[in-house]
Amino acid sequence: MIARQPKHRIISKEPVMSAPELHIAEVVFNLPISHGFDYEIPEHARGRLQPGMRVVCPFGHRRLIGMVVALRSKSAIKSPRMLSRVLDPRPMLDEEGFRLAAWLVEAYYCSFGEACAAMVPSGLRLRGIPEEAHGASSLPVVPEFTAQQRVAFEALRGAIESHRHAAFLLHGVTGSGKTELYLRTIARALEQGRSAVVLVPEIAITPQTTDRFRERFGDEVVVWHSRLTARQRAARWERLLTGRSRIVVGTRSAVFAPVQRLGVVVLDEEHDPSYKQDQSPRYHARDVALARARLAQAIVILGSATPSVESYYAATTGPLRLLELTERVQGRPLPQVEIVDMRKEFGGRRRVSLLSTRLSRALQRVVEAKEQAILLLNRRGFSRVAQCPACGSAMRCQDCTVPLVYHASRRELVCHYCNRREPIPEMCPVCHKGYLRLRGAGTERVESELHRLFPGSGIARMDTDSMKAATSHRELYDSMRTQLIDLLVGTQMVAKGLDIPQVTLVGVVSADTALNLPDFRAGERTFDLLTQVAGRAGRGDRPGHVVVQTYCPTHYAIRAASRHDYAAFYREEIEMRKRLGLPPFVHLVELTIQDRSRHRVQAAAEALRAALVRVIGRRRIGILGPAPHRIAAVRGIFRWHLVLKARQIDPLVKIISETLGEGRRFHGLPVIVDVDPLL
Repeated sequence: MIARQPKHRIISKEPVMSAPELHIAEVVFNLPISHGFDYEIPEHARGRLQPGMRVVCPFGHRRLIGMVVALRSKSAIKSPRMLSRVLDPRPMLDEEGFRLAAWLVEAYYCSFGEACAAMVPSGLRLRGIPEEAHGASSLPVVPEFTAQQRVAFEALRGAIESHRHAAFLLHGVTGSGKTELYLRTIARALEQGRSAVVLVPEIAITPQTTDRFRERFGDEVVVWHSRLTARQRAARWERLLTGRSRIVVGTRSAVFAPVQRLGVVVLDEEHDPSYKQDQSPRYHARDVALARARLAQAIVILGSATPSVESYYAATTGPLRLLELTERVQGRPLPQVEIVDMRKEFGGRRRVSLLSTRLSRALQRVVEAKEQAILLLNRRGFSRVAQCPACGSAMRCQDCTVPLVYHASRRELVCHYCNRREPIPEMCPVCHKGYLRLRGAGTERVESELHRLFPGSGIARMDTDSMKAATSHRELYDSMRTQLIDLLVGTQMVAKGLDIPQVTLVGVVSADTALNLPDFRAGERTFDLLTQVAGRAGRGDRPGHVVVQTYCPTHYAIRAASRHDYAAFYREEIEMRKRLGLPPFVHLVELTIQDRSRHRVQAAAEALRAALVRVIGRRRIGILGPAPHRIAAVRGIFRWHLVLKARQIDPLVKIISETLGEGRRFHGLPVIVDVDPLL
């Protein structure tokens, strides 16, 4: 949640002494262990080893990479082991970095070693890496600001020139010019000799964003994401660490990039759930950005057409300052949205088409006019389930509690959690009487339907199955720009970053996918996705049109999205959250306990609840569960969970630390602790 400010724990270090006397290094590891370990420093390293450098150390029968956090002249251990090797020529974390790591420890109930490891990429090796070649800035023509952009920029410029921390929520409709505001604000920071961090949800699918930053700032820009080679990572980290580049554009881990003299942090599409890390420390990049900016006296810009409920609430109650852009640049209108009630579309017919008459006709007009269209269906595969009509059994993964999805391109059933694959049987393996039928639709089936209806058109699919190669997103983007593709179908990927002027139609094949999930954020996620994908239409000179197919046309999220009305959606959503005691009015902590034995994990979860109740006593803290996890088993590991909730986070973290043992274990089983989970 927004604006959590735990007290910072500073690592203790002895005063600087002559190098020979400091022969003990305290080292922390990427393990759920709350303390560091003392190691003897080899003679040859005593003059150059500093806190913030990584070292290789013996640990039990293994050798692990750890981070040096302090140097001392003596140890409480009689004969500490010798560290094996120093990895870094210079510190990877400075005092400000250690303070941020301390914040992570308190905010997300992780160890100091886990926090340090999250901040420095694994496998990174700096050894005189040659500089990468970058294109020089082409100094493109800077567009004129609209009146609303000018007002917003004056507020941002005033904040950065004050050299004080400030945080803004930039709520701008799709196509309103948020990126240009980012660029101008960062340019002002560079003039002051400062630097910038720009976070985007998924860098591979937003090539336009990186292109715009490189066009404006040239060699100052380093792009950071998970598909870089080890050599590229080292070269780019070195450029940032030495100040040769002052702007990093990347995914959530770029929030820790070693830029010098930080001035601006930008989170584009700040509502996106990909900003939440799924391994310890399970941080949210938005909260880390705010914490890092406070330490550096920098400003933060959270930008979105569909702000998260937590961020908008913070903007209306004080921690964030709200800036709004309600109009598109160059006076372009927002696309008209048409809702198709699928209950009426097909009546009582047993065979239902994927595409309504309205959407089919709209696609035909686009093809005839030589324009482009995007279709969204947020489900991969050809069919969602292979089911027996005789006994009702569905084909399920033997190791996970989820149905297998049929992929026609490979002619096999696939588990989307463990990637188990198997051929589809002809007869039901349960009753041996019925022939399996494919039910539900995914992006593959929509693509197949488009080929049937429009055989002469260029048709492509954008989902994780079709975008495996490192160059896939760039190639697809270039094909869209040059109109080699007429019709594009995809999952939520198509809602992010595609700014194609020739796209005049967006079709949502099913707006109800997220609404049917057992998730209190279902309405928010539906509104976000519909609004974002609708914003892909009409970004050029021709007006846009959106067709949304739904069986729930009266749901407030769908009604509000059809009118591009965030305020109406927020009023309904925040009232529901307040009535039910949900974020942003409370903090949540999810505890997930897992084991290969179904009975052992259930018994441990019930015992964990009892232990928590004893520790909580009369404090106003709620416990939900235990119950089987949303995905009750993955890869043969059974999972149960509990959820704690309270108005403040500190009591929750304290209770958990008193209940769980060293290594975040209970009754010998590992416990995943997720603070402020995106349930």
